[in-house]
Amino acid sequence: MAKLIAAVDQGTTSSRCMLFDRRGRIVGSDQKEHQQIYPQPGWVEHDPLEIWERTQQVIRGAIKDAKAHPQDIAAVGVTNQRETSVVWNKTTGKPYHNAIVWQDTRTKPLCDALAAEGGQDRFRPQVGLPLATYFSGPKLRWLLDQIPELRTDAQRGEALFGTIDTWIIWWLTGGPDGGAHVTDVTNASRTMLMNLHSLDWDEDILRILNIPREMLPRIVPSSDTEPWGLTPVDGPFGTAIPVCGDLGDQQAALVGQACFRAGEAKNTYGTGCFMLLNTGENPTPSKSGLLTTLAYRFSNAPAVYALEGSIAITGALVQWLRDNLGLIQHSSEIEDLARSVEDNGGLYFVPAFSGLFAPYWRSDARGVIAGMTRYANRGHLARAALEATAFQTCEVLQAMEVDSGVALQALKVDGGMVHNELLMQFQADILNVPVVRPQIAETTSLGAAYAAGLAVGFWNDLEDLRANWSVDKTWKPQMKDQERERLYSGWLKAVERTFNWVE
Repeated sequence: MAKLIAAVDQGTTSSRCMLFDRRGRIVGSDQKEHQQIYPQPGWVEHDPLEIWERTQQVIRGAIKDAKAHPQDIAAVGVTNQRETSVVWNKTTGKPYHNAIVWQDTRTKPLCDALAAEGGQDRFRPQVGLPLATYFSGPKLRWLLDQIPELRTDAQRGEALFGTIDTWIIWWLTGGPDGGAHVTDVTNASRTMLMNLHSLDWDEDILRILNIPREMLPRIVPSSDTEPWGLTPVDGPFGTAIPVCGDLGDQQAALVGQACFRAGEAKNTYGTGCFMLLNTGENPTPSKSGLLTTLAYRFSNAPAVYALEGSIAITGALVQWLRDNLGLIQHSSEIEDLARSVEDNGGLYFVPAFSGLFAPYWRSDARGVIAGMTRYANRGHLARAALEATAFQTCEVLQAMEVDSGVALQALKVDGGMVHNELLMQFQADILNVPVVRPQIAETTSLGAAYAAGLAVGFWNDLEDLRANWSVDKTWKPQMKDQERERLYSGWLKAVERTFNWVE
């Protein structure tokens, strides 16, 4: 009897595979980074073929690490960096262009032109999203406009579009040899092309953006009792395994954190930072700069929705200090450097490298370091970089409380940065609510495993998943109200300095 579930987690900077047992424990894993491509300022790309190659390597590596047999694996779930867009040829599997990453800002002129005709929120009633460079629909339109043969091939059914989940699932289920061309409701809800109410592609928006429906994947549940395909025997798994789970990375973390009740929320600290609040079976419109999105849909059950606050740059700021400035050699060194000073020294770092996401949605913003004096040193810069993550999260949480009418009593956290003790304590202090880290912090991969496992009966129901969740550590607020207000006021002043930088 199969005793493991595999999760393929394709993220912004790396791909990994994890194998989980019934208690949600990691029994094998492997991870490999891929190249970040910057053709010009504001443009960010990935090589889709490199991502697929890395994915195959980490699958084999995880099985080897677990000392498992492929027959031990009951099902495969996929989770992915959302909004990153790929177009490829159905017959050859060859991409027409590098993947355009979610952080990329090249579609700003298109988004501005669309907003000029109907406002930044012209599509929000249908899709829950503002017009922004973040989302996939404008990226696809840019590709159709820039690649001469793409539109013709799309109309002939030869060119396929997908976010990274679609690309990976297509290859996992055979690629050119009958691979499944699907995406789940959570990823589809990030394209700006799916109607939140019908859970189907919105014909009016497709017409306005001039996107051929023929190239779009079939929208499926996040956990599907009818597998989209089997892994080929000559593929990386080495045997036929159903592929039946798919969640965008932030929704996967919500599932991995067992936030199945309306009012439960989580925050994931990765390349960016993403807070999701489960709002139940009805979409909740946002008046505070948040996104209305799909949380998950399990088989034939009703879809569950969420409010999301998306922050573009958090962990990526630490990588920038490492790679671009050489301030540290390894990302893990940031905490010790930040601890070398008692406070931020009056320094604020607003990392609006690709504009500001929630709650502002200002593509004209660019990053600033404010409050510099001769007193400031490397430690203050490191501390300001960590505090930027906490301040941005605070802004999103306040917007979420306004939209939902719910005051959060605690915040569940996950992702790579939650092992930074200084950051987590400051996060609790600036939010003035406890911050709770689960024992299994790799909740994104775990959520993808849960989606696949539910589909094949590896776990029976949501109560099985809740039973796996347990607390590892809680940070409680220690900061005085006056100090909290002083620091947050300085942050808001620094944010204002980023506006109107790009004409």
